[in-house]
Parts: sequence; C-alpha cells; structure tokens
Amino acid sequence: MFNGAELREIRKQKQLTLQNLADKTGLSMSLLSQIERGLVDPTVGTFWKICSALDVPINHFFRLKDDHDPLIRKGMHKIIHLKNTNTKYHVLTPLQEGKIEFLLIEIEPGEALEQEQISHSGEECGYILRGELKVLLEDREYHLFEGDSIGFNSTSPHRFINPGNAVSLAIWARAT
Repeated sequence: MFNGAELREIRKQKQLTLQNLADKTGLSMSLLSQIERGLVDPTVGTFWKICSALDVPINHFFRLKDDHDPLIRKGMHKIIHLKNTNTKYHVLTPLQEGKIEFLLIEIEPGEALEQEQISHSGEECGYILRGELKVLLEDREYHLFEGDSIGFNSTSPHRFINPGNAVSLAIWARAT
C-alpha cells in the first residue's frame, strides 16, 4: 500500500532534510523518519500534510507503474485505505502528474475523515452522490445531502464527518 521509501526519495529529490519537512508539516522528525522506514502508517491528516509539503497529489504514492494510459476501467481504480480509518479514496484520475486530483470518497457512518481540521494548497469541490456529509470549514458547518455540492479554497482549515446511518459517497476534485 503506502511506500515510505518513495516518500524519502521524493523528499531527497526536493533537497529537503527531515528537519525541513518537519518544519513544513508541523510533524516531528521522529514520526517522519518512522513513516519513511515503514514502521508507522500515516493518519489521513498526516498524509495530507506530507503531500502538501512535498507538492504531490495523494494518489502519487498509489499510482500504477504504467501511468500513461488515460483510461481507468471500472473495477481497476486504485483504492487508498489508510490504517485506522473507515474512509476509502477511490482514485479516479488517470494522470498522475496533472493539476487536478479526482477522487470518489467513501466514508462509513460516524466516521470522521479527520480529527482535526486540515489545510493544504489548492482548491477543492465535492458532490454528494449518496448519504450525507458534514463539512466543517473554518468555524462554519455545512450539512450536505445527496445532490448537494460545495467548493472552497483548500487553505481554509476543513474536515469531513459522516453523521448519517449509511455510507457517504462523494466525488471530490482538488486542483493545485
């Protein structure tokens, strides 16, 4: 699943030390080192912070070896499922180095996508396909239902919560 060695390689390509990355993410050098060595899996929030600091989309770490095909067939999408979360990210974007990241996000009932609000570069928008979703955006709360959509600057602290009794299914796009 997640490859910590690739994280280390990208960090070094960008000529960042562990201390530089720690400063950019607000995470400890120790935690980053453990993630790079595969001793610890990052939480969703930690993963977003690392990707934002390295300026890479989250699907970068889960791409197929041959990422030149512009088509992904039904049932062939990569699924990102970090440990200790009931959230699944279905990667819909075939282009790994593009400026748009396109995801189908599946959140189990009661599952908070984040325990804390996160922020990162770019902007994002989401469309609720099924269920309901609360979007906490800075100090405001938006309760979305099937057919609702929302868009915002990703630098605004945010998090998602499924307050319903059924799986929340939403399409999200993030542009850098």
